[in-house]
Amino acid sequence: MLSMPDPLDLYEEIRALSADMVNAARANDWDRLVTLERSVAALRDELIANSGPGPDAGASATENDHRRGLIQQVLEDDAEIRRHTEPWMEHVRQFLGSQNRRKQVQHAYAATDSAPGGF
Repeated sequence: MLSMPDPLDLYEEIRALSADMVNAARANDWDRLVTLERSVAALRDELIANSGPGPDAGASATENDHRRGLIQQVLEDDAEIRRHTEPWMEHVRQFLGSQNRRKQVQHAYAATDSAPGGF
């Protein structure tokens, strides 16, 4: 029989991966960032699947404080990751928008060129 992982261990793993995600974002290593994010999502899903509807009643105040600290660190890492990814995402949005406009112009000119009695 497989034992359920300790929720605090899962929080620790998520925190370690989020620190790695910060490093990947700083290095503009988007492939690694995506891979790490998928790992975090899997751990998060595992944590949700193995936890009850409320706080862990068996946890001590020290464990709860530690868990809160880990969550706070993950949130701080998330903010740092966003500082690196949001400018890149804006650049991608602008690039894709300009590509879409270029295609629309090409399509419009192609329709004019093939119209009967065109220039």
